[in-house]
Amino acid sequence: MNTDQNTDLSASLDAARRDYAALLERKLKLDLTRGKPSARQLDLSNEILALPGDRYKSADGTDCRNYGGPQGLPELREIFGELLDVPAGQLLALGNSSLTLMHDTVVHALLGVLPGARRRWADEERIAFLCPVPGYDRHFDICERFGIEMIPVPMTPDGPDMAEVERLVSADAGIKGIWCVPKYSNPDGTTYSDETTRRLAAMPAAAPDFRIFWDNAYAVHHLTDEEVQVADILAACAQAGNPDRVFVYGSTSKITLGGAGVAFFGSSEANVKWLLGHRGKQTIGPDKINQLAHVMFLRDADGVRAQMRGHRELIQPKFDAVRRIFAERLDGLATWSEPKGGYFITLTVPDGCAKEVVRKAAEAGIALTPAGSTHPYKDDPRDNVIRIAPTFPDVAELEQAIEGVATCVRLVGYEKLASA
Repeated sequence: MNTDQNTDLSASLDAARRDYAALLERKLKLDLTRGKPSARQLDLSNEILALPGDRYKSADGTDCRNYGGPQGLPELREIFGELLDVPAGQLLALGNSSLTLMHDTVVHALLGVLPGARRRWADEERIAFLCPVPGYDRHFDICERFGIEMIPVPMTPDGPDMAEVERLVSADAGIKGIWCVPKYSNPDGTTYSDETTRRLAAMPAAAPDFRIFWDNAYAVHHLTDEEVQVADILAACAQAGNPDRVFVYGSTSKITLGGAGVAFFGSSEANVKWLLGHRGKQTIGPDKINQLAHVMFLRDADGVRAQMRGHRELIQPKFDAVRRIFAERLDGLATWSEPKGGYFITLTVPDGCAKEVVRKAAEAGIALTPAGSTHPYKDDPRDNVIRIAPTFPDVAELEQAIEGVATCVRLVGYEKLASA
């Protein structure tokens, strides 16, 4: 580094230290830790709180107040079957949390025998899942809870590195699953290419009970006029001769009410029968009153799309604000994702800086998702990924928080450069 570069770096570091001192004096209390809908987003669904009123029968005359209907209401399954690319007859409408469904599917695979399996997963010497990184921390938490080994696989602009996925899955019978968020992935916004989907469906697997956990959480959560599509994974698996390979998950949690939505499970007829058999020991049926309320409120797939346009109007300005501030403050020092949908932006800081940025932000009253959460065992080997969740605060609060985050990145980044 020449003299001029040293002078410039010293000036930048001094400015960052002054900015950080001023940030501390503001005594902020802002939270960007989770991707939650804002109160204004939830207000879009207030009408549902008065539904179904005194109407309690579904389209086929089922009394939704009573037990039964383990598959969920047919009319709701028709709506979301179209949106999730799952035939309504192979889609279940269940409780309010897709995460619960993913957790319980793993439990049932541990304690019961999956279609095509030789034995229960609990009887295997070793169970492993592939985990595309950066990825969703709650997927990793499920694996960690049950002692399932996690094998990181890098993400590419088209989805997980398929050469690595194919190499691992074909050679290792202990690998039983892969976590996938195929559209607007959490946290980097990646959408899987058609080729990636096809290769996942068709690749040889050493484990006959290998499963793709296809968490299509952001199926309709667009941020641009381009409504990005992913290939039909269920059809691709069937065409490749692996009809039982995929479990499809989705929910209305970021469509209507986060705490009072409906979750969906879709798969082959054999897998659906398997899951219903296990769920029959847990419940005599889901909350059909809530499902009927959703049918009356959303009406059809176009009604869902209209609802999501309302969400976009509220959250797109927040994503735009994050990108604008990062471009103004961090150009050349960090990079960030440019998602076309979903709920997150990935901020990539200089190697070895993410934990310190998060710590500095916390000292300044800005709570971020802990560094490392985007990787299995909370271990980001490069310590450079930070997940930004812009949706919950209002725009003014968000701008304060992101300006603060940018100040922390500049301080930590310039300190690292100065010590090099």
